[in-house]
Amino acid sequence: MVVLSYQVLQFPKTNHHHRRSSAIKPHHRHGGSFLRCGIAEPSGQPAPMGKKTKYNDGVFEKVFMSLFARKMEKFSGKGYKGQNKGLFDYDYDSFVDVSRSVMIGRNRIQQQEVVREVLMSMLPPGAPEQFKKLFPPTKWAAEFNAALTVPFFHWLVGPSEVVEVEVNGVKQRSGVHIKKCRYLENSGCVGMCVNMCKIPTQDFFTNEFGLPLTMIPNFEDMSCEMVYGQPPPPFEEDPVAKQPCFTDVCSVANTSSSICPKLQV
Repeated sequence: MVVLSYQVLQFPKTNHHHRRSSAIKPHHRHGGSFLRCGIAEPSGQPAPMGKKTKYNDGVFEKVFMSLFARKMEKFSGKGYKGQNKGLFDYDYDSFVDVSRSVMIGRNRIQQQEVVREVLMSMLPPGAPEQFKKLFPPTKWAAEFNAALTVPFFHWLVGPSEVVEVEVNGVKQRSGVHIKKCRYLENSGCVGMCVNMCKIPTQDFFTNEFGLPLTMIPNFEDMSCEMVYGQPPPPFEEDPVAKQPCFTDVCSVANTSSSICPKLQV
């Protein structure tokens, strides 16, 4: 049994200046509490743009990093040298290294298929069908899954909070604002963000679980919005399809291309 331990902090109301989708509205509280999620920064908040946030990962986080890294290692390239690690020998950097190894040598569609296979391998038989029965695409299901995202995915994306969104003209608390995505921050790669997180996660919830999900990464500050209940747009109509590389931080960036090459088939 995995025991989750979080530190609950009390903070006064502050003003946040995030660039948000028009559908996203922050939920303001007076003296509200939130989960610290293992950040080791003195402020308790993600580091500013251009600096990597420091985390204190516990047993829960390392178990998930190890499970996903081990599954993905089966698809890693020949040059990857991290095989045969123990269950607690993985950290976040090694998890990202495995992801990068999977990306190299595969086009956009192939990368997404690998992630889909990894996600499916983590589920017991019949799980998607059971999920559809338990969580039909309703307002309640969208809000419930948004609430679950905050504590159970902080190991992957960092701290987040549930926010109010508008889906088909209806206001609901089925949005999740990721303050500074840990995966994007550590990889520094637009292609990995889109092909190995955004698109496969959207497709997994929308097509396998039957609960629409749209993810809206902000490449200016590395934040991200998740909107449960909102169907994602076709890739060709998604603004991320035209996103250039992070030339200053990505180890495989192509400075001569106006669009990240990993976003092209």
